[in-house]
Amino acid sequence: MTFTVGVIGGGQLARMMIPAAVNLGIDIRVLAENEGESADLAVSMLGRADSEADVLRFAQGVDVVTFDHEHVPQPILKALVGAGVRVHPGPDALLYAQDKLLMREKLSALGLPVPDWARVADESELAAFLAEHGGMGVLKTPRGGYDGKGVRVVRAASEAADWFAAGDPLLVEELVEFRRELAQLVARRPSGEIALWPVVETVQRDGVCAEVIAPAPNSAGRIADVAADIATTVAESLGVTGVLAVELFETTDDRLLINELAMRPHNTGHFSLDGSTTSQFEQHLRAVLDLPLGATGSREPWSVMVNILGGPPAELLAQQTAMAMESQPTVKFHNYGKAPRPGRKVGHVTAGGDDLDEVVYRARAAAAFFED
Repeated sequence: MTFTVGVIGGGQLARMMIPAAVNLGIDIRVLAENEGESADLAVSMLGRADSEADVLRFAQGVDVVTFDHEHVPQPILKALVGAGVRVHPGPDALLYAQDKLLMREKLSALGLPVPDWARVADESELAAFLAEHGGMGVLKTPRGGYDGKGVRVVRAASEAADWFAAGDPLLVEELVEFRRELAQLVARRPSGEIALWPVVETVQRDGVCAEVIAPAPNSAGRIADVAADIATTVAESLGVTGVLAVELFETTDDRLLINELAMRPHNTGHFSLDGSTTSQFEQHLRAVLDLPLGATGSREPWSVMVNILGGPPAELLAQQTAMAMESQPTVKFHNYGKAPRPGRKVGHVTAGGDDLDEVVYRARAAAAFFED
């Protein structure tokens, strides 16, 4: 029997599900908004993720619908479920990845560790929060933000006047003093089986993930155990199905706090394509189809992923790729098929080995060929 998975969204995450689907004998179909998107090889229909008619038509004949992004409106998700379509992750879980205020409320109610936060509806409420938190805070739009968008560090309530003008409440959080950022990936299938990868360290530049080290250095023991417990609790309590990424702060006073959630394969898990027995993309397909999950052990002691941001002009890409391959023959290259643009994620490289310093050097050296 051949399973058919429909993926809403034609970006690089859908693109990287394609080889895993081929290897597993799964028929993968993609709903893309435009021609020429990253997952073009598997696009079966052009349409909008915010069009109920398009999404329902796309879902006809698939065994399960899953996502390249979390921006499908709740009424459309519920219409899918109402039409008898299996949707993983489901709308009741995705809600907490779509709305940061609801996420903070839910995680707090579960007793999970989060930064101090508040819902603020106007400048006076924001000013009161800032006064109680050293005069600074991190302000976020509840919906739509990613890669640093929709996030501001504010020192005065007047700095949010334009956002308040929209009339929607905002999320403000304490400015956390942290020594590093971590991420814990977990996969959960509808029948309840869970599998976790090692906790990883992430390096952010200008709000965008630049590098990932797996496993996170000096994380064995308490840090790994706490990160795994947090991610498992989130996945089980929210009923998440598929891959879940829990982004964490490791604070200067040795706590782990939840920063963000993503209910899909995630940039912090790209290392698993070459560094794990089962990649996050294969695991996501297994999970949403409720198939047995694969082992998540590491192929080598260290894996390092470096994002390629911006990229060289299209006419130079082949030349730069050949030069990078010749210079670093043990590094793996992943091209997302995107036109170069400053700051845009157009690919990544991964390296693995026994010596972390040497692995970091090889990954950075390979990525440097593609710097814009």
